[in-house]
Amino acid sequence: MPYCTKCGAPLKEADKFCPVCGASAAKVTREEYTVSSNNLVDRVAELLREGNVTRIIVKDEKGKQLLEIPATVGVIGAVIAPWLAALGVIAALVTNCTMVVERRE
Repeated sequence: MPYCTKCGAPLKEADKFCPVCGASAAKVTREEYTVSSNNLVDRVAELLREGNVTRIIVKDEKGKQLLEIPATVGVIGAVIAPWLAALGVIAALVTNCTMVVERRE
């Protein structure tokens, strides 16, 4: 499900504008990566620094969602620390993860 880049409200796939704030709904593309647990934290930190990422979802080998990181968190460095700590715990529990990365176009 896409989210508004301005207010964070959930959007339907066909929405051209946010029903809450009226902002234009940006086109979002989804990419999936398989990452080993050793590289998970580094890869997520790298993606958040890119700036065009709106959301990162981390899933286990079975496809169960373990963590969802909204892009607004990536803007503020001090707020990202708890997310990275949670990723460290996830990396210790699983061997391979699938990351779903949503990007604004």
